[in-house]
Amino acid sequence: MNYIKQLQAIVNQYRKSGQPWPTEKRTIAAWAVRTQKWTPHPSALIGQCADELAKAMREEYFTDPQGRRVRAKHAAKFFKEGKQTTLWGDIRTEGRPFMAVSFQNRRQAILGDCHQLKTDLDSYNQNVNKEEPLQVIFDFTTDLTEMDWNKDEGSVA
Repeated sequence: MNYIKQLQAIVNQYRKSGQPWPTEKRTIAAWAVRTQKWTPHPSALIGQCADELAKAMREEYFTDPQGRRVRAKHAAKFFKEGKQTTLWGDIRTEGRPFMAVSFQNRRQAILGDCHQLKTDLDSYNQNVNKEEPLQVIFDFTTDLTEMDWNKDEGSVA
């Protein structure tokens, strides 16, 4: 069983044990540690540190000369020696090739999220929802325009 499946099994054990549901991920984690369903391994600690560093890098912003709040650190996936690797760079210092890959990677991630949302929504509407189907608009043009407009007007969207 791979690590993801092991974690999914822990969540299922948590639910079967009669713990509160729905719940927060930290509640499940506390239960898993307390019941020794999950213990950190040295490689897991390095992975956890790397994940936390990546989260911190994703959350670093600066204000550009036009007054926009811009994300400073960006990840880009590359193939090196036949293996995929993710490199981190700073938007203020990386060249166009690096940033082009980073922006395309992020666009693909957003597309993947939208596709999964559509799949989940379609399944919910066809198999669970007994009322009028829920609908989501996947064209973000108006949303992006409104967000820019609200930013320019100084209000919160």
